[in-house]
Amino acid sequence: MQLDLIGAITLTAISALVGGVYIHFLRWSAARRMMMAAAGVAWFALIVVCGATGAFDAVHGIGPAGVGVSVLIPFAILAFGSSRAGPLRDAATAIPTPVLIGLHAVRVLGAFFLLLYAEGRLPAPDAPVAGWGDVLIGLTALPVAYLAAVKAPGWRTIVLVWNALGLFDLVVAIGLGVASSPGLPFSIATSGADTNVMTTLPWILIPSFLVPLLAYLHVLLFQQLRRRVPSIAAVSA
Repeated sequence: MQLDLIGAITLTAISALVGGVYIHFLRWSAARRMMMAAAGVAWFALIVVCGATGAFDAVHGIGPAGVGVSVLIPFAILAFGSSRAGPLRDAATAIPTPVLIGLHAVRVLGAFFLLLYAEGRLPAPDAPVAGWGDVLIGLTALPVAYLAAVKAPGWRTIVLVWNALGLFDLVVAIGLGVASSPGLPFSIATSGADTNVMTTLPWILIPSFLVPLLAYLHVLLFQQLRRRVPSIAAVSA
């Protein structure tokens, strides 16, 4: 279908953009950044294989559990690495705050959820909630990044609220997606469609590659803001 072709091209480009910008701003040696890039490409390739073979198909594959694992494992590895003292945390927390925020502008592509819903290929409430939530976060990403860049009055509070909403949107989208999978006795899908299309190419790239990466950027932004708040003792001194 034409939408699938457009989605394949766009999601591949966006995945490369988000991952590439993140790696570019890591204050690492070129060799270490190349290793990180190779790991990202391997992760991307694995997801493509899973989508092509139907590994996460709800009927013939692992089902929702596979999608959940593909989200949680890369997210947990990245979040754990940046939370412990070491080269990854030092490099990641040095990424400019506006960059971490601005990368979420790609989430305007949540419009794909709305288009799939319009074609009857995704159900409500998952598609409208996830779609409009992503579009809202994507449209506000650059203005919020600008406020952080110029350190406008109250920018830190605005970033914290925006960041919390952005992470909440991803959690809700994944939760609704799993709860709308076919074959579940408690499926909440309100139409004849289900979310099994998200286990196929190119749409599997959203939950299994982009969601864990974008969720990690939210966590990294929280960590970064917390580390950059001066302590009371330091201020008093």
